[in-house]
Amino acid sequence: MAEEAKQEEKKVDVKGVLSTIFKVILGLVFLALGVWAIVVWRRNVLLVISGCIGLFLILAGIITLAIAKE
Repeated sequence: MAEEAKQEEKKVDVKGVLSTIFKVILGLVFLALGVWAIVVWRRNVLLVISGCIGLFLILAGIITLAIAKE
């Protein structure tokens, strides 16, 4: 009985380790693809960022007014 429990614990540990390794590798792949996309489409990324500056400033102004109201 005790040996079977130890074997089951080892199986669970192996599955957990493999799952963690898979998630780390998948995360690194997504990071690499994100960096590649930004490098390839840097002009479009800059266009989106410059287009959002006004919205960010409006949001910052609303938050500042809400804080000042209190």
